[in-house]
Amino acid sequence: MILAGGFVQDILIQLGEATIHSQTGHIQLATPGYWASRSRTSESHMINDPTITKKILEAQTGVEQAVNRINFVGMLSNGKRDLAIIGEGIEPAGERKIGSFIRYSEGRPLEEADSDGVVIGQGIARLLNLHVGDRVTLIISLSQGAINTMDLQVIGVFQSFSKEFDARAIRIPLTATQELLDTKSAHVLVLTLSETKETDQIASAIRDQVEKHGIKVMTWRELSDFYEKTVQLYDAQFGVLRLIIFLMVLLSVANSINMTLYERTREFGTLLSLGDKPKTVFELIMMETILLGLLGAGLGILLGCIFAWGISAIGIPMPPPPNSNLGYTALIRLEPLAILSAGATGFGAAVFAALYPAYRATKVNIVDALRHGV
Repeated sequence: MILAGGFVQDILIQLGEATIHSQTGHIQLATPGYWASRSRTSESHMINDPTITKKILEAQTGVEQAVNRINFVGMLSNGKRDLAIIGEGIEPAGERKIGSFIRYSEGRPLEEADSDGVVIGQGIARLLNLHVGDRVTLIISLSQGAINTMDLQVIGVFQSFSKEFDARAIRIPLTATQELLDTKSAHVLVLTLSETKETDQIASAIRDQVEKHGIKVMTWRELSDFYEKTVQLYDAQFGVLRLIIFLMVLLSVANSINMTLYERTREFGTLLSLGDKPKTVFELIMMETILLGLLGAGLGILLGCIFAWGISAIGIPMPPPPNSNLGYTALIRLEPLAILSAGATGFGAAVFAALYPAYRATKVNIVDALRHGV
């Protein structure tokens, strides 16, 4: 249970961190209209003055940084073929910290000096046959009917945690996006925190400050439907696994106790014949079982932790999850609650399995018990 639980816990933690550090950040802020429509139409539902909000957020304890993003849709052309894309205008320095799980198969991330640079998903690079150094044209249609274009140079080809995202997404500097759209606004403010576990607490504190300005707060869990469904799936699977392990322990311990008590029938008959009460025999058997259960659970916890440390030192190479491009190395995470749960399961199964055999031992006929095995 320690190994299985630690493995599942590591999968969920790494999946969560990959989601945070490849796309969502820990917390995102946008207007209620943006969250309701999730529209990438450039002029719709924007934060009019993100600089002021950004300063408020960065002053919050536990917030590492706040970065602006502008979302847009358009066409990317290599001169021979056009491809519909979704785009993000980003702050390169800030996004480098957020995107620590993004890998570059070619080139490098954007930098502040890349005023005409673009990084593209691996899927786009394959469809348009693009490589680092190639020139492309970005075409955006504005709501007023005008069409803006920008000539860009491919700086890098990235792989994120989502294959679907890589097949459609490009990123250009925020300044270039604002110039292209003639705006100083932003769609989304993305926050990264010092500790992922503080997300809900900090989101609650921020929510009180920004909602009066017409901005709604969303955590990475609320933005990641795939993650939430994965957690539910693994919780259900591990619950079944825990039940199976409990039943296996229960049956094996019950069989061992039954055999032991059967071989000691004459001993129990002797105790009863010397005047000991059946209650005393029952308590004796249960005390032995409790001590053996504690010893077995303790030894199991020790061995489980040793194996977990050994496996984690080596790592478990894992293939890319569904809809992902990136594999990873899994570990066995030792969580105090999981360790105690495993020990309690082993101990509880031993004690529970001993109840009926111990009760039956108190009901033996003394004469038959003394003649047992003769």
